[in-house]
Amino acid sequence: MFIRVGFEIAFTFPEPTSIVLMLRLHPSMDAQVRSPEQLRVEPRVPIASYLDLYGNRCSRLMVPTGRSTFFNDAIVEDDGKPDVLGWGAIQHKPQDLPNEVLLYLLASRYCEVDGELREIAWSLFGQQPAGWSLVQAICNFVHAHIRFDYMQARATRTALEAYREKTGVCRDYMHLAITLCRCLNIPARYCTGYLGDIGVPIAPYPMDFSAWFEVYLGGRWYTVDARNNTPRIGRVLVARGRDAADVAITTTFGVNRLEAFHIRTEEVMRDGSKCVK
Repeated sequence: MFIRVGFEIAFTFPEPTSIVLMLRLHPSMDAQVRSPEQLRVEPRVPIASYLDLYGNRCSRLMVPTGRSTFFNDAIVEDDGKPDVLGWGAIQHKPQDLPNEVLLYLLASRYCEVDGELREIAWSLFGQQPAGWSLVQAICNFVHAHIRFDYMQARATRTALEAYREKTGVCRDYMHLAITLCRCLNIPARYCTGYLGDIGVPIAPYPMDFSAWFEVYLGGRWYTVDARNNTPRIGRVLVARGRDAADVAITTTFGVNRLEAFHIRTEEVMRDGSKCVK
C-alpha cells in the first residue's frame, strides 16, 4: 500500500528567529519513499540539514518577523502488515547488551527510572516472566491506567506524573511504559511519526503526529504502542530518542505563537490520488 504524509504548520514571530525542525522522515524510511519529501517554508529562506546524535534528520533555518508556514509532502510504500509481535523474544541481561543500547536503560528528561517508579515497577511486575510477555503486561497496565484526553495534554508531564494523574495523550502512555520497561532492565526508546487510521475506525479528532516506542529483545528492536495496545498498520517514522525531549518537532529560539497545525496521513494510490474503497 501507499501512504501520503505531510503537514502545514504556521507560527508568527515578533522578530527574526532561529528554528530547528525535526519534521523530515527518518533515514530508515528511505527505501520506502516513492515520492520524495518536499519540505519548504513560506516565506522562502535557506534550510540547512544535519543528523543529530540519534540519527534523526534535522533542519536549521532563520525565519523573518511575521508569519512563517512550514509544509512537507511525501508518499511512502508500506507492506500493509501490522506491527510484528515478539512472542518468544528473550530479554537480555544488562551485561549482555550492545554498548549503544545501554543508553536506553537510563533515566531521561521525562522518564524517571531512578525514583519512585522503580519500586512501583518491581512491585507490579517483579514476578512476571522476563521477555515479551513482560513488555505486554506493562502495555496492558499502562493502557488501562491512563485515560486518553487531549484537553489534559501538558508538555511538562513526566512518567511519574502520568502514573499519578492517570490521564494524558499518547506521549504520556509511552513515557510511562518506557520508564517501567527500563526499571525492569528492558531497553526502551521513544518514537514519533505518522500513524493514520488504516485498518481501524476513523478517530473522531484532528490528525496529529503519533508516539509509540521500541523495546530491545532477542537482538533487535520491536515496535510497541501502549496507547492503542494492538498491532497497527502504516507507521511512518520521523524520529527516535530517549523520550519526547529528544524528538521535538520544532524548537524555536525565541517568542512565537502557533497559528495553524494540520497533519495528513492517508492511504493513496501510487500516483497520490485518493483510494476508492
